[in-house]
Amino acid sequence: MSLIAPLLQNPHTFAVVGVSQDLSKYGYEVFETLTRHGHHVLPINQKYAAINGQPCYPSLPDLPHNPDVVVTADPASVSAKIAEAFATLGIPFFWVLPGTESEAALEICQQNGVTAIHGFCPIFVLKLPRERWHELP
Repeated sequence: MSLIAPLLQNPHTFAVVGVSQDLSKYGYEVFETLTRHGHHVLPINQKYAAINGQPCYPSLPDLPHNPDVVVTADPASVSAKIAEAFATLGIPFFWVLPGTESEAALEICQQNGVTAIHGFCPIFVLKLPRERWHELP
């Protein structure tokens, strides 16, 4: 059974770390795509007060409630720091987008019982026909 498919098929709360107001940036595209597909998305970036009129939070501990999934759009050099920040918050999934992965972040997830999803981007998964989602990890 796919781990990714149920997260995207049914509405979940995602926190996107490294979201941007710049429409050409990866973080904005992930935020917009998840939102458009019916998910509640909590943007995180200390640079902004809002993204598309939605409050933007400076960090994970500042969120009004824990998300189901944390997605990082920040560089790989900070993914371990992000994993450390939420490892003790009880958030079950860390989606590490292609290009943002680090071995240290994946190890932190493993040590803290957090399921790390990596090697796949939700933008591209959502473009696949749903009958192919069973092929996903």
